[in-house]
Amino acid sequence: MSTPHKGRGALDGLRIADFSRVLAGPYATMLLGDLGADVVKVERPGIGDETRAWHPPADHDGTSTYFLSVNRNKRSVVLDLTTEDGREQARALVAECDVLVENFRPGTMERLGLGHEQLRARQPQLIYCSISGFGSGAGAAIPGYDLLVQAVGGLMSVTGTADGEPVKAGVALVDVITGLHASLGILAALRHRDATGEGQRVEVNLLGSLLSAMVNQASAFAVAGVVPGRMGNAHPSIAPYETLPTADRPLALAVGNDRQFAALAEAVGDSALPLDDRFRTNADRVAHRAELRDILTERLRAEGADHWSTVLLAAGVPAGPVNTLDEAFAYAQKLGLPGIVDIPAAPADGEEGRPYRQVAHPIALSRTPAQYRLPPPGLGRHSTQILPTAGTEPTT
Repeated sequence: MSTPHKGRGALDGLRIADFSRVLAGPYATMLLGDLGADVVKVERPGIGDETRAWHPPADHDGTSTYFLSVNRNKRSVVLDLTTEDGREQARALVAECDVLVENFRPGTMERLGLGHEQLRARQPQLIYCSISGFGSGAGAAIPGYDLLVQAVGGLMSVTGTADGEPVKAGVALVDVITGLHASLGILAALRHRDATGEGQRVEVNLLGSLLSAMVNQASAFAVAGVVPGRMGNAHPSIAPYETLPTADRPLALAVGNDRQFAALAEAVGDSALPLDDRFRTNADRVAHRAELRDILTERLRAEGADHWSTVLLAAGVPAGPVNTLDEAFAYAQKLGLPGIVDIPAAPADGEEGRPYRQVAHPIALSRTPAQYRLPPPGLGRHSTQILPTAGTEPTT
């Protein structure tokens, strides 16, 4: 278990007005907040980010664990953007910020007087990041839900067994990828501003992010006209690269070259396999995938997945059991990786001394490591601190 780091962050001095909610935007701004940015989360009166109500599961005080997952290192203010007073307060807040992030439907911020061109006239150095589902053109009116994008963007068509139904990923993966793209775009725009003093608009969308993230599958279509299908856990270009049954639970094998295959064959007691014309090269193994799977399955059923993982890793063969999430965190801890961190509760929470448990930031920086300064905020907790004329009492 890791503890919070105190010190200077790589993005110290950077201030972000975060008008985003749910996942892609909040994930991006949390990553930037972990690296030192001061993130001010703008929320609706009474409701706030809708993920506050997405439970179960919830933590010890009833707060949605979904909301907690992407909102640490932020301060929350409540603004009613349907009123002119709220919009004026929003403009005043943005005037003190380097970056604005929003994921309203395209056109919403313009109707509120908070669009890019409207703010750029007053603040040309502003980095303005817009996140949408399907862009600001013909797809502007299509709601940007992760499941929908996984479906229409092709991810579900390659996920699942060949004879089964298309299946979504077990997490809102497209939102997460889009959040990563948004944070990368923001950092690139800040680098440009450092050099020129000029702000710019950063636009990312869920569909474009997914198509980029389909990498080899998308390239197979773009370059060779190949439309991939569902293959379960197998790989279209490598074998054996899939999960195989053992005496107890599935084992993942990721054999990427002939040397590893020879080591696998030796480890399972069939050193003649690489000499078989069906399995001499990777292309041969891909062509005879089913026969190879049957042979390996017969060998692997002699022992459990943990046994084979130990034996194969020692032989230089990438292998491991299909872990549950609790086992995955235990595995990370065993390897010395920071899976979970404890963030002390703010004194105002009435829970001083009872930490918030959070998943660790994934980027390791040798001089300016990620910081865990603030737990996810209560709705509007910082309104009077940041917006002294807001007239909204913090929620505890």
